[in-house]
Amino acid sequence: MFMEGTPGRTIVVDGDACPVKKEIAAAARMFNIPVIMVSSFNHVLKAEDGVTVVQVDSSDQSADLYIANHITPGDIVLTQDYGLAALALGKRCNVLSFRGQSYQDTTMDFMLEGRHARAVERRRGHYSKGPKAITAEEKIFFQHKLTKLLTVLQENVQR
Repeated sequence: MFMEGTPGRTIVVDGDACPVKKEIAAAARMFNIPVIMVSSFNHVLKAEDGVTVVQVDSSDQSADLYIANHITPGDIVLTQDYGLAALALGKRCNVLSFRGQSYQDTTMDFMLEGRHARAVERRRGHYSKGPKAITAEEKIFFQHKLTKLLTVLQENVQR
């Protein structure tokens, strides 16, 4: 299903709202790791060298479900979605946010509880502004964190 590259390792991206597509592609090329960008038909993404685009229907959670059903242990999943992050951690994947935050099993319950509390508030009619737009500095930080993760994973394979 996924492209050839480092055996057992693919970068899988929740691509609908991903603000760091260029940074992901650049880091992946440095390590010769294939990238799969998954998005709904509502978002037009371009495939490029080392990056395959998979488009799914536009129904709620389609991209997340596709990713959850196709990732394997050792993959790197990039998402802002806590639910998808929890599923990926359960499948022994490495998970980063688009701002470079590493998701861990030890903090996931707290993050999911916060997500639930915000959903309850939205149902009550209380809406927040949402996340701020990602800055150039945050993009650099993300690329640094992804490169560092890929370096560590590569060193562990070579030993």
